[in-house]
Amino acid sequence: MSIETLIVIVFILGYVAITIEHTLKIDKLIPALLMMAFAWALVAFGLEGFSTWFDSHNYEIIDDFKDWGHEQKLHEMERTLLHHFGKTSEILIFLIGAMTIVEIIDHFDGFSTIKKFIKTTNRRTLLWIVTILAFILSAIIDNLTATIVLITILRKLLSNNSDRIWYAGLIIIAANAGGAWSPIGDVTTTMLWMGKKVTAGKLIEYLILPSLICMLIPTFIASFMKPFKGTFKQANDEKETNPKGPLMLYLGLGMIVFVPIFKTITHLPPYLGMMLSLGVVSMVAELVSNRQFSITKLESANSEDSAHQHHSPTFRALTKIEMPSILFFLGILMTVAALESLGLIFEFGQSVQAKMDNNLFIMLLGAGSAVIDNVPLVAASMGMYDITEFSTDNSVWHFIAYSAGTGGSMLIIGSAAGVVAMGMEKISFFWYLKNIAWLALVGFLSGAAFFYFIEIHFAG
Repeated sequence: MSIETLIVIVFILGYVAITIEHTLKIDKLIPALLMMAFAWALVAFGLEGFSTWFDSHNYEIIDDFKDWGHEQKLHEMERTLLHHFGKTSEILIFLIGAMTIVEIIDHFDGFSTIKKFIKTTNRRTLLWIVTILAFILSAIIDNLTATIVLITILRKLLSNNSDRIWYAGLIIIAANAGGAWSPIGDVTTTMLWMGKKVTAGKLIEYLILPSLICMLIPTFIASFMKPFKGTFKQANDEKETNPKGPLMLYLGLGMIVFVPIFKTITHLPPYLGMMLSLGVVSMVAELVSNRQFSITKLESANSEDSAHQHHSPTFRALTKIEMPSILFFLGILMTVAALESLGLIFEFGQSVQAKMDNNLFIMLLGAGSAVIDNVPLVAASMGMYDITEFSTDNSVWHFIAYSAGTGGSMLIIGSAAGVVAMGMEKISFFWYLKNIAWLALVGFLSGAAFFYFIEIHFAG
């Protein structure tokens, strides 16, 4: 058995373990990290036997790799590993910054400000309000966070779980659609943007209408369904709100939106813009809390400093961010990088292009993202296409962003938004499959059809 085959088997076994994490009762980050380490260890062990190597810097296959000397091969492997780790770290640092800003907003109860805008007691009107909010918010704070925020707000409006799960199902569709057209709305669009496959302006220009259709049509159909007819009695929420909440909400969202603008002006990597935004939000958070805190000083010799750290909004935010998710993305992206380094993904992509229409393949990729996490799918697709033929802002990259972002709505386990809603509201997999999946499918196909016939067919 060849080393290449062993690496593929490691990836498959690792991914199966990730898929059935609830059955195995282990967090998905564990198989992700293990398969990353095993994959690169196998690359190192089999280095002398590889006949080809994929040069990630110049994006080409090195055909005479087998003739290279051992030291030269070792240097190339280290160079490739450092290249992929650098690109992956850019994404992870960006996500850590965004997560921390969101947690700082939440520390000041900023998201409660949104509830003040919901005055209706009409179920249909509430449906439109929460789906539109999900569509807009997910484009700024990502689809996962938008889903958590809106379901939390729903709990303050609807006391009955059997009512909320219907709204949660449509929120999942709307949040995933909203995340697809924004460079900061989903991990996959962030990957494509930071990988220079798309630019922020063109991504928004080409995908905002297909994504909007993907949200509007299911919401329109659902508005005539029985669960969204009639009125409801809005629960009294007597919880005292933080007076600084609105300030931190608008500042936090504004600074996240500023990141693509910063990149456009300076041409610097997005993670630097996100760090600037985090610095500004953290500074304001500390000032309005009337506290002084050094973000680098996580340990203190005296109890007064320790108590101060405990209450600092920045420190609290850093302790609450989803580090397991960050490590999961590290494992997944670096494992895919190992497969890419051997040229396996590129060669697979070339064979697919020779036998299947790209748009059909990307549609299947979207359907696959309902079963398999869209992060490795997009990571793999980024290595499948020759960048000399599919340059930045080619319609292929925009269609991948749309399909991978919205296709996951077809199953509740197909997206991070779906999984978190499933956990928060105890939504059954089969209930979602029966009642919501067909709406997600209609939305996905409608948006894809619009993208294909308008943006591709007529734009050429």
